[in-house]
Amino acid sequence: MFTHDIGIDLGTANVLIYVKGQGIVLNEPSVVAIDSDTKRVLAVGEEARNMLGRTPGKVQAIRPLKDGVIADFDITEIMLDNFIKKIKAKGFLAKPRILICCPSNITGVEKNAIKEAAERTGAKRVFVEEEPKVAAVGAGMDISLPRANMVIDIGGGTTDIAILSLGGIVTSSSIKIAGNTFDSDIMKYIKDKYKLLIGDRTAEEIKLRIGCVFKPKSNEAMPVRGRDLVTGLPKTINITSEEICEALKGSAMMIVHTVKNVLEQTPPELSADIVDNGIVLTGGGSLIKGLDKLLNSELKVPIRIADSPLTCVVEGTGILLENINLIDK
Repeated sequence: MFTHDIGIDLGTANVLIYVKGQGIVLNEPSVVAIDSDTKRVLAVGEEARNMLGRTPGKVQAIRPLKDGVIADFDITEIMLDNFIKKIKAKGFLAKPRILICCPSNITGVEKNAIKEAAERTGAKRVFVEEEPKVAAVGAGMDISLPRANMVIDIGGGTTDIAILSLGGIVTSSSIKIAGNTFDSDIMKYIKDKYKLLIGDRTAEEIKLRIGCVFKPKSNEAMPVRGRDLVTGLPKTINITSEEICEALKGSAMMIVHTVKNVLEQTPPELSADIVDNGIVLTGGGSLIKGLDKLLNSELKVPIRIADSPLTCVVEGTGILLENINLIDK
């Protein structure tokens, strides 16, 4: 009987879905808008994201995932069900098999919550794999060999660091500092220095345009609009990339320290491999300017950003789905 195999990168910021034989078929924000009075779902994904910070009182725009795990089980289930219906994976001759990714170091209870949310959407089987492992596969690493591959996957809610060999994770760590933390750092910096209140979307725009974590070559500037905390009126200021570098330095160094801790726990033979092979960065957070230079200067090993960091995890699910027997234990 014909069945669809689906790979899902269930991210704090975005959900990406891969369908075997079709490739990546969906990439939408992890946001659901509901009517707070009736609890009726009004929008999911991109449409709901456009409502963030701009909704009337009775409309709530919710991010059901926090720090890489499910914060709101019911809303996550609604979101997944909506996305799976959107790609028309249900209603075929057989229920789909789903491979879903989660951060390393989450608890068994959190892993089961992710699995149950996927099962309740009508899946035939659900497999759960750790994100850094799948990201490494998606980045083109051959993790089956007896040599070390190291990956740093910086998503929206978590940064996962792992050293892999012989198809498994040898040493890993996961911290709740990632893309969303950078956004919060920018909001706090502007609030403290300029007494200006800005929203999540403005902070993200600043991060994408002039954000950096290593001294920039040129000091770029951009106008930022928000609400003056003193007068309560709208106000525009100019912010520079050097200021944003200062705002993000603390969080970036926390990632560096965690990477150092993982390297300190690594067997010597594998450490030698990392000196030769370097470290691969994946995830949307890896695109922030200067992160590769900061890691290289602190760790003294080669750093490479994956060819397609935003889609590494979901592309990894695609490769694993082509070899479903490897994960069907």
